[in-house]
Amino acid sequence: MNSLKSKPLARYEEIKTLINQLHAPGSKAYLMKPVEGRKRVVIEAIQPVVECGRYPVRRFLGDRVKVSAAMFGDGHDHVGGQLLYRMKGERRWHSIPLEAEGNDIWSASFVIDQIGAWQYAVQGWIDHFDTWQADLRKRLEAQPDPANSDSTASEQDIPLALRSGALLLERAASFAKGRDSIAIREVQLSLEWMAEQKAVFYEDPITPGICELAAKYFDPALATRSEDFDLWVDRERARFSTWYELFPRSAAALEEGEKQRHGTFADVRERLAAIQAMGFDVLYMPPISPIGVAYRKGKNNSVTAEKGDEGSPWAIGSIDGGHKAIHKKLGTMDEFEGLVAAAHDRGMEIALDIAFQCSPDHPWVKEHPDWFIIRPDGTIQYAENPPKKYQDIYPLNFESNDWRNLWENLHEVFEHWVRHGVKIFRVDNPHTKALPFWEWVIAEIHAKHPEVIFLAEAFTRPHVMYSLAKAGFTQSYTYFTWRNTKADLQQYFEEITKPPVSDFFTPNLWPNTPDILHAALQEGGRPAFMQRLILAATLGASYGIYGPAYELGENAPAKKVSEEYLNSEKYEVRQWKLDAPYSIAPLITRVNEIRRENVALQSDLSLEFHAVDNPMVMCYHKRDDDNIILVAINLDPKNEQAGWIDVNLKSLGIAHDETFDVEDLLTGVHYKWHDRSNYVALRPDVMPAHIFRVTHTQQLIQDAPTDENEKAEISE
Repeated sequence: MNSLKSKPLARYEEIKTLINQLHAPGSKAYLMKPVEGRKRVVIEAIQPVVECGRYPVRRFLGDRVKVSAAMFGDGHDHVGGQLLYRMKGERRWHSIPLEAEGNDIWSASFVIDQIGAWQYAVQGWIDHFDTWQADLRKRLEAQPDPANSDSTASEQDIPLALRSGALLLERAASFAKGRDSIAIREVQLSLEWMAEQKAVFYEDPITPGICELAAKYFDPALATRSEDFDLWVDRERARFSTWYELFPRSAAALEEGEKQRHGTFADVRERLAAIQAMGFDVLYMPPISPIGVAYRKGKNNSVTAEKGDEGSPWAIGSIDGGHKAIHKKLGTMDEFEGLVAAAHDRGMEIALDIAFQCSPDHPWVKEHPDWFIIRPDGTIQYAENPPKKYQDIYPLNFESNDWRNLWENLHEVFEHWVRHGVKIFRVDNPHTKALPFWEWVIAEIHAKHPEVIFLAEAFTRPHVMYSLAKAGFTQSYTYFTWRNTKADLQQYFEEITKPPVSDFFTPNLWPNTPDILHAALQEGGRPAFMQRLILAATLGASYGIYGPAYELGENAPAKKVSEEYLNSEKYEVRQWKLDAPYSIAPLITRVNEIRRENVALQSDLSLEFHAVDNPMVMCYHKRDDDNIILVAINLDPKNEQAGWIDVNLKSLGIAHDETFDVEDLLTGVHYKWHDRSNYVALRPDVMPAHIFRVTHTQQLIQDAPTDENEKAEISE
């Protein structure tokens, strides 16, 4: 394990201080000549970067990473450049020529084929050979026609120009090896021979292949190179995932009249098939560690627990152990590993909640009291959000003098569960722990386990939320729950799905959690649950629900003006009627099928909104090549709403005045739409949204059957 003293944050601060000192006006370093003053190319405005390269850009396995930069030099000389990239730690850099986009902007791209840490850089130089060949072409074009003139090519100094080109190739050949060196030498000799002929008229001897070859062998001593920028690549499930939150202690399936009992890992295994059938690939469980007895909370967050009250799973630790132990009522470690394996066999994963806080009974309280805040009366400070008090939870003190030991022990918690098969962690309230700790611990885990996914449950201020993502969190909870109007939703999603935010922030949308029952669900009833599900599943490539509360429409608050649930599972074991006729599980299943079948919904970056003349109707689309999904949704849970959609045809690749097909994937009904303006009407009590798959005329022609037998089969 690396020493904490040499972690990225410490190194960064040291380097930043040194740079500030060296470049302070009046310092000798500020006036110092460069080491190599013949480097004439300027490189700036490189994209993508996060905080000037302070943090890595985030991408996913299989992505094509486009890098652009402003690159220019003085005068009229041409500029050449290349994009360099490699897996971090590799000795050899791969290179791709940069291509001009115009106005001194250059770009190139490469495809990521492994998860983990990558690097990229931009290098540019004065391309003397390309400058020369452009000049030669002008001279050749200015040659007089020998049939109608007594002048010769010498008037344009073409022989001299050819010799100049030969000298440039001779220098390029000195940097080349093998066949490339031989090929360049051959062209060099050819130019020298042509110059000696003193011909009346010269043909252009330069081909694109010669220019490409010469461009590969520039003088590296005269090339300008940017700093190396970091890129972190996550696996596909980090981009596209569908989460289901389940309290394992409430997972027991009981017959009617049977006495309620505490659920186990075995009960959760029995639920896997049904959860998979609904289309979920991540099963997330709240903490499974022993629960403290001291100051245990009772039902409905009562400060006094009665006999039989199980307490909150987030009050971690008892005489049975702490963060690396398992609550005895849930099962054994072997049974937990069996659950992880059973999920894996179904193409699913178990996500585990990590909450770095302790009950008063946690072993750390006696073993390391200096890891907690000691009050003036000698007692340990419990969690508070005045006037609220959480006597069953002790927060950790990240300003402890023993912080290094604290960090190492928290790191070992992650390592422990990784060893037992967990590769996804939902981290509870990370914004209440030191930000440098997260940057360090995630880097430590990823150094050995790059496949691990971290979800930050941080409903906090934007800068703090974004800082956690920059520090390494793979996915993040969002403000989606509190964005309920069309204007708010559009503004927020245009922010988080576009650069610069999308270069480091990957949203995971949750319409509810055990802590959050928004007023929209309390007041909107079943239609609101349908609306928010469709929004979460189509606006975001990753989303999750807390179930079975969500599919069963659980919407009774603990009290008025509260987002807490009445009879919350956080404080008691619940029994759920999973086969209730009002369950929206069939809709959830169909929506998740649509997500799996349409690659457009498996990424966030193509999201684009369309204007609608009704503020209660929202429309947006996602696109991946020919797969186009267009969603129109009624945001009013109580009333039918209708409106005219002004479709951005260019974004859909559809010509003006074209008729195109839209198939509602929720119902299977096809509609013919024409040109920009198209009408929708949506009843929230029936189905609050259309999820259209768009097929334009050209696709219909291409996909049409060409054989009479094939047409007959389709007809049948």
